[in-house]
Amino acid sequence: MLAPSVVCPAFVQCASGARRSDALAFTQASIIASMRKREAILSGSTFEKDIGYARAVADGDWVHVSGTTGFDYATMTISDDVVRQAEQALLNIEAALIEAGCGFADVVRVRYLLPDRKDFEPCWPVLRRYFADVQPAATMIVCGLSDARMRIEIEVTAHR
Repeated sequence: MLAPSVVCPAFVQCASGARRSDALAFTQASIIASMRKREAILSGSTFEKDIGYARAVADGDWVHVSGTTGFDYATMTISDDVVRQAEQALLNIEAALIEAGCGFADVVRVRYLLPDRKDFEPCWPVLRRYFADVQPAATMIVCGLSDARMRIEIEVTAHR
């Protein structure tokens, strides 16, 4: 791929196969993308204020959504059921992605964090509904979460 700062001489074909006009368009697109400002996306969760983070950060063409649990941020309640927590976490993630100008179709990476590995498989049907068509790179990690009520946390990275 042609580096953003490289412009091919007139009438010369670049190593990428692009002609000069294509290289200029690529350079212009790269400049425009790099001009996008870093934007914090907040959900209204008390955790964001208390801990000092954003639900998501849009930076250029990338959107990084923080680890998101099954809390309903409107009521600050969480279900005891891991499948419901997964569904709510994905709804919370979807809201952040939409605010950032993208959606699940743009997700390239997903991480699942669970305190109990046995809770992962029951969540598969919900996860499949959101990610089967996209097939992002994925990792499941067994670890402690910050609140004993939390049974799953999901983090995604999207490219818009």
